[in-house]
Amino acid sequence: MEITPLIIIAIVCVAAFIVFVIYAIVKAQRRKLATGTEEMIGKEVVAQTALNPKGTVLAEGELWTAIAKGDRIEPGEEVIITKVEGLKLWVTKKSKEKEGE
Repeated sequence: MEITPLIIIAIVCVAAFIVFVIYAIVKAQRRKLATGTEEMIGKEVVAQTALNPKGTVLAEGELWTAIAKGDRIEPGEEVIITKVEGLKLWVTKKSKEKEGE
């Protein structure tokens, strides 16, 4: 029985696909687990309305209710998410020192 080049090519392609799938599975298993809200803490977002202390910010393409810690925050200012509680974000003004980094 003779093995044709077409069969060899098919076997190599299937083997390469299996190796790729196994690699992707192993890589996904090693990734750090985090929910969407846990990943948001520490991120910079933009205020859409004035926060005095409550308002709205744009985070990850969605509008969120936000509560400002400290001073009033004007629309368009960058803020940092410090806490996520349900559907509310707690934010603080981005400090001048961090802007210079």
